[in-house]
Amino acid sequence: MTTLATTRPNPLTAGQLPRGAVWVTLAGCLIVGGVLDTLLLAPFNLGPSLFFGAVLFLPVMYGLSRAVEGRRTAADRTATHLIAGAFVVTLLPLASLVWETLSNGIARFDAQFFTWSMRNVIGDGGGALHAIYGTLIVTGIASIIAVPIGLMCAIYLVEYGRGALSRSITFFVDVMTGIPSIVAGLFAYALMTMLLGPGTINGLSGALALSVLMIPIVVRSTEELLRVVPNELREASYALGVPKWRTIVAVVLPTALSGIVSGVILAVARIIGETAPLMIAAGFTNSINTDPLHNPMMTLPVFVYDQYAHPGVEREFYNERAWTGALTLILLVMALNLIGRVIAKRFAPKSGR
Repeated sequence: MTTLATTRPNPLTAGQLPRGAVWVTLAGCLIVGGVLDTLLLAPFNLGPSLFFGAVLFLPVMYGLSRAVEGRRTAADRTATHLIAGAFVVTLLPLASLVWETLSNGIARFDAQFFTWSMRNVIGDGGGALHAIYGTLIVTGIASIIAVPIGLMCAIYLVEYGRGALSRSITFFVDVMTGIPSIVAGLFAYALMTMLLGPGTINGLSGALALSVLMIPIVVRSTEELLRVVPNELREASYALGVPKWRTIVAVVLPTALSGIVSGVILAVARIIGETAPLMIAAGFTNSINTDPLHNPMMTLPVFVYDQYAHPGVEREFYNERAWTGALTLILLVMALNLIGRVIAKRFAPKSGR
């Protein structure tokens, strides 16, 4: 009786692969993939080895699972592995980008980089203070222009827009979403030339170019968020005799505020790295310029491009500054996303009491 009890299979684990079988199989397939890569494409290369191992893993794992667990479970495992593999493949470029930027940009991530400009600097030294100032000023002005326009346009489309005018606005907003960024720069340059004369290149012109790119993003994100606000909230406000404009201000917008803030932050993160329109509209300079109405204004994306595309004799110093500028841009976008999440959480509608 004792022997029979100890050899009887556990009904809860019968017909299942042992724990850790997936990882053991994956490790074995990767080893075999490395051997195949060495034999077929010598010398050894990590990329092809991972590819061979992944291609080998799927049929091997399917066969093992089907033999032990059945066809349905094997198909489910294969789908799970394909989804996980797609996630890893999607994550690899991001991880590679972060690693390359950190490894190459950390060398000049020092106090001098954030306190010096490039005025009278040739070769080693210098910094991007003028570009940081320019990025903050230009992006700030673009946000001041684009956010109110985009917000009011979205309110009109959701709350008031009907008929041909509403459809036309929606069509043109969709068209603006796909406008190449350099066209926005040409538009801003042409507009400032008409208003202030030929050759007008300044921070305001760059901000106008960025606002053209930012407005459709704000409109589309805000429009979708306003549409998901329950109509019951509007109807309850109307039943109390509250006019429509006040219902929008006091009920609809506060309900969607967290999502609107997230959409605005996303739009800012989208435009803060634009280079082409700023090259045309804001121009180049090695000096600090905090006046958006006069003279060219350097921004971080243009600074990175200029350092990489126009190096001096000692190229390594220019490359270091370019990588550090790119790292600074990534950190700025990360900070904006964190701020957006904090604000969204702070103003999100509270459930319960």
